[in-house]
Amino acid sequence: MLEVRNIVAGYGETTVLRDVSLSVPDGSVVAVLGPNGAGKTTMLRTVSGSLRPTDGSVVLDGEDISSLSTQRRVRRGICHIPEGRGVFPSFSVKENLLMFSAKGHEKEALERSAAAFPPLANRMNQIAGSLSGGEQQMLAIVRAYITDPKVVLVDEASMGLAPLVVESIFEFLGRIATEGISLLIVEQYVSRALELADSVYLFSQGRVVKSGPARDMKTEEIFEQYLGIQTAEEPARAGRSSSRN
Repeated sequence: MLEVRNIVAGYGETTVLRDVSLSVPDGSVVAVLGPNGAGKTTMLRTVSGSLRPTDGSVVLDGEDISSLSTQRRVRRGICHIPEGRGVFPSFSVKENLLMFSAKGHEKEALERSAAAFPPLANRMNQIAGSLSGGEQQMLAIVRAYITDPKVVLVDEASMGLAPLVVESIFEFLGRIATEGISLLIVEQYVSRALELADSVYLFSQGRVVKSGPARDMKTEEIFEQYLGIQTAEEPARAGRSSSRN
């Protein structure tokens, strides 16, 4: 479905990604883990088209989309849920949803969104910027349900959220995965990411240092050897992406 081939990318004269390759098979969930600054967010931005690589290619369904704009990649089926609540804060919940719904399917989009996240049902006329952080994340991520994407890129969906909201977010991601949508997720909750994912790529200093089936990855080993943390009980602070990683 999606392939990243030998990508080199960065900001100005600073190279962040160094010869990075990964693949997201059709209908699978792939998790990208790693410490802060490892290049995880940069990789997602490169796939979505908001950042152009200096070398390498991004291939979707066998088509090289490296030269396509972000808008054209969206039309090809890529949905990017960025870190930090990707909503239009001055618009209402309903207006946010309608912006991403297909013409002629607006009512269905609203109904599906309310069914996916019931807290949004009673807030359709509320300004998105006045929602709680968890509700804003629900609004941002439900786009993956109403835009009919092929691949959804999710950047730190659980960051800063209460445990109950995190549970709802992961239940939603698991649900859309069962419907055949491919997911490429960057996540701070290592254990939850391993539960959801089919395969995992570990990033360090802009490179893939380890990859394989999620079932073969041990949470404690990831924390201690690759994230430099001695406990898996809390979210990996080292795994939290900055705005330029």
